Amino acid sequence: QVQLVESGGGLVQTGGSLRLSCAASGRAFANYAMGWFRQAPGKEREFVAVINWSSSTYYADSVRGRFTISRDNAKNVVYLQMNSLKPEDTAAYYCAADHLGNRRSTSAGNFGSWGQGTQVTVSS
Repeated sequence: QVQLVESGGGLVQTGGSLRLSCAASGRAFANYAMGWFRQAPGKEREFVAVINWSSSTYYADSVRGRFTISRDNAKNVVYLQMNSLKPEDTAAYYCAADHLGNRRSTSAGNFGSWGQGTQVTVSS
């Protein structure tokens, strides 16, 4: 198990950028695949991006080309760089860890550890 803490959320105008960070504590962070999910009020949690242990990535269609997920195994941190933000990106963003590090799952059920979330609000 890893413990995850997100940071970097906030209020930004349409077209702006934010970088979210997720700090992990616990053993063997480098062995985990790491994902970002988001949940808007009244909607289900949805997949955003994932990076596996070899830094292979996969994105939701809605964010591909605008968001970039990356990881720094020396610092036990995973990042989500969000550019060209839109009002529909407004949500609570959650970091999650999948113990099967070679997987690039888009299913929340495959992620066993979750952070508490950080709010991103994009104003029009």
